[in-house]
Amino acid sequence: MGNRYVIARADQENAQELELNQILWEPDCGIRAGGRIRHDGENLYVTLWAEEEQIRAEYTTPPSPVHEDSCLEFFFMPEGKEDYLNFEINPNGCLHVGFGPDRYSRKQILPEDPKKLFRIRTERTGEGWQAEYLIPGTFLREYYPDFRFSGILKANVYKCGDKTVHPHYLAWNPVASAVPDYHRPECFGEMVFG
Repeated sequence: MGNRYVIARADQENAQELELNQILWEPDCGIRAGGRIRHDGENLYVTLWAEEEQIRAEYTTPPSPVHEDSCLEFFFMPEGKEDYLNFEINPNGCLHVGFGPDRYSRKQILPEDPKKLFRIRTERTGEGWQAEYLIPGTFLREYYPDFRFSGILKANVYKCGDKTVHPHYLAWNPVASAVPDYHRPECFGEMVFG
């Protein structure tokens, strides 16, 4: 079945940490990543971080292939749905968002002002970088009209950098693919609203 994670309430101090400890497709180059996902009943709060010395951050405006930069990604869908959302962000706060059932049948989502809509914040840290954003319930219900902050999300969280000094691929939940491919909803784990 895969990993299971509890999406804690935003006001809960001891929210569970996600550890992206699946090292995929390339040798371990020492990059580490993790995060937390929380909610307040009306928004999802996503905080992801990477321990990464040589950061690549070329792209500044969507649409851009941010997966080529140092990139942190959150893919998810409510249990029972076939189409998933993918949020991919680089250290500049450049966000790529898509929706669909697989890699090939995706619709790119281009909000008018993504930094304002998702309240994107990124920062460089002593060890690497961090990204924070929120996903409003109003936005989620555009794609899942009956969305509620309860039940289960099928999801995975990734770290990549296709054109970084050390190309790398990390994941929270294992991915069964011979080549780099995060668009594998059949490999998503479970996130349960707490």
